[in-house]
Formats: sequence, C-alpha cells, structure tokens
Amino acid sequence: MTLPDDTDRLDRFLLPHAGVRGVRVHLHDTWRRIAASESYPAGVAATLGEAVAASALFTAHAKVDGRLSVQLRGEGPMRALFAECTAQGTLRGLAHFDAAAAQVAGPDLRRLAGDDAVMAITIENPGPGRDPTRYQGLVEIAAAGLAEAFENYFRQSEQLPTRLLLTTTDDLCAGLMLQKLPGDSGDNDGWNRASVLFDTLREDELQAWSCEQLLRRLFPEEDVQPMGGRTLAFGCSCSRERVEGVLVSLGHEEAMAATHDHGHAEVRCEFCGERYHFDAPAVDALFTSTPAPMPAPERLQ
Repeated sequence: MTLPDDTDRLDRFLLPHAGVRGVRVHLHDTWRRIAASESYPAGVAATLGEAVAASALFTAHAKVDGRLSVQLRGEGPMRALFAECTAQGTLRGLAHFDAAAAQVAGPDLRRLAGDDAVMAITIENPGPGRDPTRYQGLVEIAAAGLAEAFENYFRQSEQLPTRLLLTTTDDLCAGLMLQKLPGDSGDNDGWNRASVLFDTLREDELQAWSCEQLLRRLFPEEDVQPMGGRTLAFGCSCSRERVEGVLVSLGHEEAMAATHDHGHAEVRCEFCGERYHFDAPAVDALFTSTPAPMPAPERLQ
C-alpha cells in the first residue's frame, strides 16, 4: 500500500452546515515503533493499534494539558492494554496477553478482555499542587470492537453523538471521528447526513488517503473547514532517574538482592525497550545518598 504524504499527524476539521466536528489521525512510524516492542498476536495488535489511534483522536476536542490514556484491565486473554497521547503529541502503548488464548480469541474485544474487564478513558492535567487533576470515564465492554464501544460511551455517558472508524495493519493505524457539535448547531438533517457519508468510508480508504483527499472525497458538498493539526510521534518518558526511584522504593535489601544473580540489576521499560543496568555499588549508593525512600510511581513511565 502507498502511504499518504501526511502520516503521523492529527488533523481537525469542521462541517459547519451540518454542525459536525471531526478529526483524522494517521500513524505509520509511530505505530511501527510501538508495535516493535513486543510480538503481538494479530487480534491484540489490532486492538492496541486502534486504542493508540483513539487516544490521539480524543485529545482533539478535550482539554488535555497533560496526557490522555485508554486503559483496560481484565482476566481474559488480553490482561491489560494501555495507550497514551500527551499534549505534546507523543504516543506510546503496550498490551499484556496470554499468547495461546489470544490467538483463539481473535480480534473480538469481548473475548479478548474477558467478562469482568474494566476499560477507562483518563485525562491527567497538571494540578495546582503536586498531584495532577484527573478525569476518568468508564467504557462498557459490550461490543465486538473498540470503535463501537467508544461510540456507545460518548452517546450514553457524554450525551455526545459520535461516529468512529478505527483500523490497524502491520504498518499503520488510523482513525476518523465525527461528533455532533453541542447545542443546536447545523441544519436539522446535518448529523444524519454526515453519518450516512461516514458509513461509505472503507478501512482501506482511511489507510491510503491523505486528509485532504479524505475530506474532499467523503464530504464533497459540505464546505469542509480545516481547523489545523499537529505532528505525532512515539515518545517515552522513562529515565534513569525514574528507575532509581523504583529501586529505592523496593528498599535496600530487596534492591541489592536483584543484583546477586548477574552482578547487576536490570530494569527494562516495557514501552520503549530501554534497559537500565545498576551494579551492586550503584544500587548501594542510591540508599547512602538518599535521605528518605521515594514513593513508588504507579507504573514505569
């Protein structure tokens, strides 16, 4: 497939007569970097790619000064999924899974996640103090795919009619989202008209078309107004200092024990694959130079 010339971007647009806003995301290098961190079964890879695209889409119309994440935890073949987009346009993601069970489950979200899984959309913005201000919405897993699950969430929890198309291949992931503008914007048939046009878009077209081509071909009579965009890229916030905080949080005895087998402790970031090594003197120095234990972060970031 020939890639469009505007991949690894987010672009916003408006259908003013219909009273509809939209955003298109297309990721190539970014998705390949995320997917390279693990050998994912096809169904898990497809779901992770869709979640990565969705996390970027959702930042287009929400106030995100920090980060927005899509998270899933359950007891199914895919035990956990995490996809995140920051206000700076950096993305990362990962999934934990049982390989054999995930192969059987395929791409069906309900089968991958299991009966008691919980999925959330979380926005973390800088707060007035040390802790961020957090908003979280829970997404019901009652659909076979992420797009339908998110559409249901926006319609039921946010009272915001939404259409989503998400797609993933080995080389790219992409998404298109339409939302009805709040209030009485647009003509009486605007949302229905936009939805009918949306339903004509195929996944391979979303994968291959540039944003300009997509808008011209999908909405030829809607007087589309581009609303700007930004580039997107893979980014990980792990650092040696953060890993040091994790080791200190373990306590001196346990951290030193981690160096016994190989002469050093190794911590690998699951997002980017970076490996951090600490020999025994380096681990010991963390405690002799640190007056008080640091609290452990919720996850390696």
